[in-house]
Amino acid sequence: MYYFYIMRCKDNSLYCGSTNNVEARAQKHNSGQGSAYVRSRGGGVIVYTEQFAEKSPALKREGEVKRWSKAKKELLINNSHD
Repeated sequence: MYYFYIMRCKDNSLYCGSTNNVEARAQKHNSGQGSAYVRSRGGGVIVYTEQFAEKSPALKREGEVKRWSKAKKELLINNSHD
């Protein structure tokens, strides 16, 4: 399985990514070995995920959501808790 995820960084910014292991990716980000963006913001917490059977759709979803405004990403996160 592959996952698209959104991480809320310590400065409240949002980072979009994809992985095949959400827990390991969060640990990598928080150990300072993930993306430079998350590292520069002191790490964060994964607040949203979507699951895919293959890698390609997860990457496409990441690309799509990365282009969204922060407000639209926040709506996606908030609506997932309903």
